[in-house]
Amino acid sequence: MVMSVRMAPDLPLIVFLLIHSASSADWGVSYNHSQICALKNSSVMMNCMYTYPTGYQIRNVSWTKNPVKGVEPPDLSEDPEYSQRLQYLGDKQQNCTIRLSHVTQKDENEFCFRFIADKHNSFNFMNIKNWFGASKSTTDVTWIGTPGVTLTVTDLQVESPERVTEGDSVCLTCKSTCALTDGATFIWYRNSQPLTERRDRNNQLLLQSVRREDAGRYSCALHGHTYISPAVHLNVTYPPKEALVVVVSPSGEIVEGNSMTLSCSSDSNPPAEISWFKGGTTVGSGRIYSILNISSDHSGEYKCKSSNEHGNKYSDAVTLNVMYPPRSFSVSISPSGEIVEGDSVTLNCSSDSNPPAEISWFKGRTFVASGRIYRISKIRSDHSGEYKCKSSNELGKKYSAVNLNVEYPPKNVSVSLNGSGKIVEGDSVTLICSSDSNPPAEISWFKGGTFVGSGRIYSISKIKSDHSGVYKCKSINEHGEKHSNAVTLNVMYPPRSISMSISSSGEIVEGDSVTLSCSSDSNPPAEISWFKGSKFVGSGRIYSISKISSDHSGQYKCKSINEHGNKYSDAVTLNVIYPPKSVLVSISPCGEIKEGDSVTLNCSSDSNPPAEISWFKGGTFLGSGRIYIISKISSDHSGEYKCKSRYKHGEKYSDAVTLNIMYAPKNISVSISPSGEIKEGDSVTLSCSSDSNPPAEISWFKGGMIVRSARIYSISKISSDHSGEYKCKSRNKHGEKYSDAVTLNVTYPPKRVSVSISPSGEIKEGNSVTLSCSSDSNPPAEISWFKGGMIVGSGRIYSISKISSGHSGEYKCKSSNKHGDKYADAVTLHVMYAPKNISVSISPSGEIKEGDSVTLSCSSDSNPPAEISWFKGGMIVRSARIYSISKISSDHSGEYKCKSRNKHGEKYSDAVTLNVTYPPKRVSVSISPSGEIKEEIQ
Repeated sequence: MVMSVRMAPDLPLIVFLLIHSASSADWGVSYNHSQICALKNSSVMMNCMYTYPTGYQIRNVSWTKNPVKGVEPPDLSEDPEYSQRLQYLGDKQQNCTIRLSHVTQKDENEFCFRFIADKHNSFNFMNIKNWFGASKSTTDVTWIGTPGVTLTVTDLQVESPERVTEGDSVCLTCKSTCALTDGATFIWYRNSQPLTERRDRNNQLLLQSVRREDAGRYSCALHGHTYISPAVHLNVTYPPKEALVVVVSPSGEIVEGNSMTLSCSSDSNPPAEISWFKGGTTVGSGRIYSILNISSDHSGEYKCKSSNEHGNKYSDAVTLNVMYPPRSFSVSISPSGEIVEGDSVTLNCSSDSNPPAEISWFKGRTFVASGRIYRISKIRSDHSGEYKCKSSNELGKKYSAVNLNVEYPPKNVSVSLNGSGKIVEGDSVTLICSSDSNPPAEISWFKGGTFVGSGRIYSISKIKSDHSGVYKCKSINEHGEKHSNAVTLNVMYPPRSISMSISSSGEIVEGDSVTLSCSSDSNPPAEISWFKGSKFVGSGRIYSISKISSDHSGQYKCKSINEHGNKYSDAVTLNVIYPPKSVLVSISPCGEIKEGDSVTLNCSSDSNPPAEISWFKGGTFLGSGRIYIISKISSDHSGEYKCKSRYKHGEKYSDAVTLNIMYAPKNISVSISPSGEIKEGDSVTLSCSSDSNPPAEISWFKGGMIVRSARIYSISKISSDHSGEYKCKSRNKHGEKYSDAVTLNVTYPPKRVSVSISPSGEIKEGNSVTLSCSSDSNPPAEISWFKGGMIVGSGRIYSISKISSGHSGEYKCKSSNKHGDKYADAVTLHVMYAPKNISVSISPSGEIKEGDSVTLSCSSDSNPPAEISWFKGGMIVRSARIYSISKISSDHSGEYKCKSRNKHGEKYSDAVTLNVTYPPKRVSVSISPSGEIKEEIQ
């Protein structure tokens, strides 16, 4: 304290002053706070009390700043810089409190209170002059309270990391350059909006497991103050999420030749790089993927991959289905070689189009069928011709033609005679043979049974009576032969030397052409009558029997008649030998034949002499005799049966009869195409083969559920859901039967990879923790574990016993098989633990002098972050990580330690000592008995 005394020369006053100086405690100024840290633009209260001896009265009070010895201190109420902002709240008795508003850094000064007191005396003291002023008739005492109140003005700054990753724990600190004197309640703002109000004097905002929504501009303020700190931007980075592919153009049907644009959207920070895939092949990069002049080759599944430094994400696949008109068009015939009448022929129309084309079949311009397959069973010659199929869809149509050439044996064989009327000896006669066949037939001519020529035309020039007889032609090609009906040439001449001759002098075999000739020399030509026995059988010189039969056996004679008389020839006998004919097979029973029945086949035949009977199934000899019996017939007996009637002159087969044995399904089997490994996305065909009569209906089952009714079950773009056991059921009216089950094992790369943590709640240091990786794949995947980018283990389970804080971090698993690999989304292990590694640092680290600014920092490792408390001796002095003391005084000397505490425990640091050095202080003034004034510094 500095005291200024003005004295009169009165002796009593001198005595009084000596007493006062000795009792200096009567004079004084005290401040609640010697150091005040105030927020910029706030109002500051400087609480102050003053005392003075009884008998004095206060003449003047004022506040000044930064007093200098020997210099009159200014009154701040008269200073324009302070006059509007400083408000005196005290009185002239003992309260000297002031309020200073709108403080700035310019206000950082030492503020002191000054008062002047006086006391009137009649005592003069002329020979003493005070070092504070000259003596007067009255005594003024001026007192300045030093040291005063040191004001430090601070602003607020937010301390924050520039960039954090989603899931991190982030601590934002609202810092000031000094420790605020008033109890500080901090308010936090994000993007200028109040975030939370904190009343625990804690200047930190903790964002645990930060989210992308936490990004923004953060600032802080004090409750009750208008000042807000400059904003600091918190940038939260995170891996891509929710990648989405959108078909931008066109939005509807995609037609070959159009342009196509795909867009990939993704949420990530920093912005992701985009890659495009068709199936598993990279096809481009960038958010937009465009295809100009699209073709069917572009059809398929497309997806985009969004990648940044934190990870990547695939979108769901979108399918491009490119539409195009029919093309690559062809028609095939099965069988591919020679087609013979009676064959079964299949025409197959193949066409590449999208959507699949509708197929129509035409013969010439006539529509005959629909569908890719056109079947003709038992083809006929009239099926020959040009066939074409039309493949059409909504985008266009196309035709393809093929020619069917059906070959067949001769038919419709006939002979025509050129000219009409009687044939007279010496005439020219032409026989013409017509025949329908493919390929064209070779023609042979026969008179009776004798070959007489070849070619379609057979000409006889200057005919004689010797040419009379029965003529026929034979048409033959590689598929068979056929005889025409016989025609007879009868050459007329006058009767003479009647005699009868038989054209066949030997044995007469049925089927032969037999001519009985009655020769008669006559002119005009005689009328000839023929008799069998006494029965008239014909007339004319020639009695021809073509294809003689057993009915023709007997005695024949001819009678030649002209106008002059008649004459019989001698009789001749015809004994007709004939090969088997009317060969027929009958079946008993005649109705439906079921497997297990007994069946009898009977062969009837007319022949001379009687024939031997043989039985055949197809071309295989079965046995002899008119009766063929099958007991307990089976499906193996189905087929065509015929009998052969034979003797030395010939043989004949019956028409074939078919045994159609009805039986329940058997020999059921399933085949898979392709037969090797089946991968997801392949096309697979299941075929069911079954032996039954009538043909069976086929049903397909997966497990116990029916999935299709058809012989073929096709699955395009097979997926893992199609894996399982399949079997087919074959059923007709006689019974049903299942095939053995076959297994479809569809292989595919890993998908749906995820990580689960056990236990699922809070994890404390020392616990045992198990990470489980689930993955869907075929074959089963191998599992690898990663912490960050480093592999830490393998197998579906990754266990950590007695977990420590060092195990905290992001974990993910990778599922791999030969078809691909996939990462799970990362999970974060937050290991909770009590405070440890507590230490205190002092800044500056050297000698600390009174008036210095000193910062104590407490470092602590814990999770969750610990609350920090400061103790001087055993008394708490602050709750914050940083304890700042501006303008330190000797009162601050002592031992300090910090306590770090969270819900898992607490721990004290070792104590550190603050030793504050300072110069001497407390100057006192005394007057010796001799009148000498002394200044004493303590």
